[in-house]
Formats: sequence, C-alpha cells, structure tokens
Amino acid sequence: MVMTSHITATADNPVLRVAPASPAAAAAHFGASLAFHADVSDVASTLAADGDPGFVVLDSRSTASWGQGRVPGAVHLPTALIPERAAALLDPAVPVITYCWGPGCNGATRAALALAQQGYRVKEMLGGFEYWVREGFAFETSRGIERRGADPLTAPGDAADCGC
Repeated sequence: MVMTSHITATADNPVLRVAPASPAAAAAHFGASLAFHADVSDVASTLAADGDPGFVVLDSRSTASWGQGRVPGAVHLPTALIPERAAALLDPAVPVITYCWGPGCNGATRAALALAQQGYRVKEMLGGFEYWVREGFAFETSRGIERRGADPLTAPGDAADCGC
C-alpha cells in the first residue's frame, strides 16, 4: 500500500521547512550527483572483477599519507602536482576516480577539479581512503597487502552487498 499526502513547507517542521524538490528536479540533481561521484564499494567490486575496470584510481594525498596505505593499484599524484605530472601518468581517454582521506577532506574534490580543468573525465570516490578501510577492503602499504575487519556502521556484517 502506498501512502500519499500533500507535502507542503511548514515553519514548525525543520525537515520540511523548505519543501522537497519536484520529482523532475530531484531526478536531475541525483542523476548529476551520480555522474560526479563513485561509491567505495562499487569501486572495490569493479576492481576485484576480472578485466579492465574502465577507469584508473588516483590517490591525491601526500607522499607520507600514501605510505600509510592506499587502494591497491592506485596512481599516486598529489593534487598540487596534477598540473605538471598528470599528462605523464594518466591517459586522457580513461576516466579517473579520485580519492583523498575521507569525508572530512576535500582533497579528492580539488584533485577532480584540477583534472577536469585539464580535460580529464573524473569522478570523486565518496568516503575516500577512510571508508575503503572501514568497509573492510584490502589496502596496500610498504609491508604489503593489509585488511581490517569491516566496521558494522559502514558495511553489512553478514552480506557481501548492502542492497543499496
């Protein structure tokens, strides 16, 4: 059974103080969001599948941060070095997925902007390295491949897929 009601903005409801967008505006917004963002688990599952993933993953953090751990197979290119080094490291025909530390860091956004300004097709990996590790995906360090258990607040504990 589908419940319907007329939704209007109300001053006494902080959630609906500003009315939801129209379905057409919401579809345009969320569709655009997916064109700019990639989910950590989607990136991980695509990289784990056999064959060419169709994109390259770029770690935009500092060398010290890279040394703490990184997505296996990622290209290391700190944001500040993108203008001078991107052409030597990246194929402009291959989309780039950028990441930095995590949701509290906008380094991946700045890297994506710098790459887009140079003509690259780019998406930002939401959650960054923090959520890569928190969701239990393997990461690479100078000691080799490591993995931590998935945080039950960020990844399903009893299923391979969150269903979203």
